[in-house]
Amino acid sequence: MSDHAWLLLAAFLLVLFVAGKALAMYIVRVMDGRLRVCGAIERPLFRWCGIRAGEESGWLAYAAALLLFNLLGLLAVYALQRLQVFLPLNPQGFAGVSPDSALNTAISFVANTNWQGYGGETTMSYLTQMLGLTVQNFLSAATGIVVAIALIRGFVRHSAKTIGNAWVDLTRVTLFILLPLSFAIAIGLASQGVIQNFSAYKEVATLDTVHYVQPKLDAAGQPAVDAAGQALSDSVSTQTQTLAMGPVASQEAIKMLGTNGGGFFNANSAHPFENPTPLANFIEMLAIFLIPCALCFVFGEMVGDRRQGWAVLAAMTLLFVTLAVAAMSFEQQANPLLTALGVDPAGGNMEGKEARFGIADSALFAAITTAASCGAVNAMHDSFSPLGGMVPLVAMQLGEVVFGGTGTGLYGMLAFAVLAVFIAGLMVGRTPEYLGKKIEAHEMKMTSLAILVTPLLVLLGTAVAASVDAGRVGVANPGAHGFSEILYAFTSAANNNGSAFAGLSANTPFYNVMLGIAMWFGRFGVIVPVLAMAGSLAAKKRLTAGSGTLPTHGPLFVGLLVGVVLLVGLLNYIPALALGPIVEHLQLWVAR
Repeated sequence: MSDHAWLLLAAFLLVLFVAGKALAMYIVRVMDGRLRVCGAIERPLFRWCGIRAGEESGWLAYAAALLLFNLLGLLAVYALQRLQVFLPLNPQGFAGVSPDSALNTAISFVANTNWQGYGGETTMSYLTQMLGLTVQNFLSAATGIVVAIALIRGFVRHSAKTIGNAWVDLTRVTLFILLPLSFAIAIGLASQGVIQNFSAYKEVATLDTVHYVQPKLDAAGQPAVDAAGQALSDSVSTQTQTLAMGPVASQEAIKMLGTNGGGFFNANSAHPFENPTPLANFIEMLAIFLIPCALCFVFGEMVGDRRQGWAVLAAMTLLFVTLAVAAMSFEQQANPLLTALGVDPAGGNMEGKEARFGIADSALFAAITTAASCGAVNAMHDSFSPLGGMVPLVAMQLGEVVFGGTGTGLYGMLAFAVLAVFIAGLMVGRTPEYLGKKIEAHEMKMTSLAILVTPLLVLLGTAVAASVDAGRVGVANPGAHGFSEILYAFTSAANNNGSAFAGLSANTPFYNVMLGIAMWFGRFGVIVPVLAMAGSLAAKKRLTAGSGTLPTHGPLFVGLLVGVVLLVGLLNYIPALALGPIVEHLQLWVAR
């Protein structure tokens, strides 16, 4: 790795920990209702909405409220897409989105995945972008955070029947955490050149004449073919370019802060209107990890032992640094096929990367966005080297618990922590305990469901897509890389990430439906077991730590936790990885 790469990684982690620690203190006070200004705003709001803030519910009612809330969001986003041709703030006159694409997108943004099978600037009106997609960026992020808070309450409370009020928690997270932070980040991004307007798209003159080939269309608007069935094309020249406009900075801020990842533009954070400078790139990377990092400190504060939060944070950081160093190292190695031809690119593999960021900033961004359930990209992951592209895959397949999404990373890692103390208990023949709570059969069943549901969705979905014509027809690169494209798509969907290997044409009815199913159950198939575990833990009595209790705040536990994440989280995928990026890497060197 270059000196720049090491300095960038060190600076990122330093700023992240300082900012995360400060934010955690604020989050604790907000969720406890201790900020007077928040109370002055929320009391009349709750009164108007008929919410009794003092009434809490058990895990089942809490889960039902979240499911209802998100189902209503899904219907609203779907309707906006289908009806956008009749609605205002559509200066380009975009038609309604097709049913399968609209359903996929609605599920995607509600599930905090933000998988996009369409080009944002050529498909969605300003109203759909703001009222549908941007609003869901807030609400889906809030859903993940409140589930993490509910699970922490399960550890904190004892002999209790409730874990909180879902409506109060959602309101506080959205209004007092996500909204002010997004406003500050949006101002920072706008100062760097990220656009924010409602202008119609602009036609500008280019410095040179551009020549390109486009498909020829028949009278019906379909691709024309000759007598032999070959597609016909026309050579076209132009001296103009269309520049898409829109309210980008506001969506970009919550896209990153809420670990959503859906880009206003098809090029996502590689587009200069979304991510124009290295400083903007650093701000966006920091925003992705900010809340996941802060929630580790929140965990330590709420359970009354800050060492517990540091232990979880240490496990996440150790895994992340390993992934980031691997990604940057692999990408800073030149392609052996090019080297054999006498071409030795300076610095390594620049294919698919923006010159204004370079290899280190692009590879670190890739590691961050896939370790979190974000999915924003500032480089083409499909153009990474085989092993470089495997790093984002592995980061997602670990369960996106390496910092992870807003809330999802913490409650996912806590599920692994429960599994770790259970394994440790089996080793010494003692009933496992975590934070004074016995880990019994019910907790292990819920933990197993939460951990195994995503591998099931990924591997089953990949197997089906690779076995049927409808799945294989979208693959642009047959062979090992094509398999990696399918595996990446289902890994990204089921783990609610949203990034993609762009060689897969996924905006088809088959992929829109299959990936939609993976996104929905990958989100709520984890949330429901986690909330069930929270309810069970809250009802338990607190035990006093004894001589046989495993300390869960030291290096031994951190090592055990990292080992469990690697063995249980990754072991399911080793055969699939062997068929994809590992084989492709071996083929690359054999071909040399």
